[in-house]
Amino acid sequence: MDLRARARDWSEIQERMLVPLHEAVYERLDVGGGTRMLGLGCGSGLALLMAASRGAAVTGVDSRSPELLDLARRRLLSDTAEDPGAGRAGSTRVRADAPRIVEGSPEDAADPTAPAFTLVTAFEPTGCRAGDSEQLGELLARATPLAARGAAVVLAGWGPPERCATTSVLRVAAKLTDPMRGTGGWRPALRDDLEEVAQRAGLRPDGSGRVACPFGYADTDSAVRGLLSTGLFDAAVAATDREQVDKELTEALHPHQRPDGTVWMPNVFRYLIARVP
Repeated sequence: MDLRARARDWSEIQERMLVPLHEAVYERLDVGGGTRMLGLGCGSGLALLMAASRGAAVTGVDSRSPELLDLARRRLLSDTAEDPGAGRAGSTRVRADAPRIVEGSPEDAADPTAPAFTLVTAFEPTGCRAGDSEQLGELLARATPLAARGAAVVLAGWGPPERCATTSVLRVAAKLTDPMRGTGGWRPALRDDLEEVAQRAGLRPDGSGRVACPFGYADTDSAVRGLLSTGLFDAAVAATDREQVDKELTEALHPHQRPDGTVWMPNVFRYLIARVP
């Protein structure tokens, strides 16, 4: 597997599909200059960039893909994150509110010199892969001690399967995955997935919402590459092979292809806002 190509496909094709979700959450929580945000599983950093553009001080943490974090650094750690030093010529000092990208665990993102985080986000949709809810709960248990009392924690997930056209395509992952290989296969999101994660993490629910996030692609090849970049088909590839998964995905996408060759799949995503007690 070419990990750099996969990271590029995610950042150039797939990541933007969740922009309406990010915008809705930021608008509802009035994210801005007073916000200190910790983005869990930040990937290539588009959600962080959007929050930073609203004036938020952002920190992203991820342990899964150095390739994605490299892209996040390119997006966020530009010259604007530095301030000319008052000392010798050519010296710089990093601004206190400069974006931070951390490879590792939430504990690695702790900064004892900075105020506590006022917002923690976990935008990667949970509840659609065996074991992901439990993993997120563990991640939140490690992250919430870094947040202020009353801080918002945002969880995201797929909406009802009947409201998501991509469900029929994602079923390819479940069909091809060998159950004997353990966790990793796709499953439909359940109604209370997000609430159960919040409850296990000791968080207090404080509202939720649904957002239309259609998946649109220039052609079938782009759709296949974008969907594979999500990781939801990794177990299917391991159980069969990449050629078989590509073939089945292409067939599943055919009903969603328009006469001009583009692919369009309306979806609804859900978010839950919880509070740190």
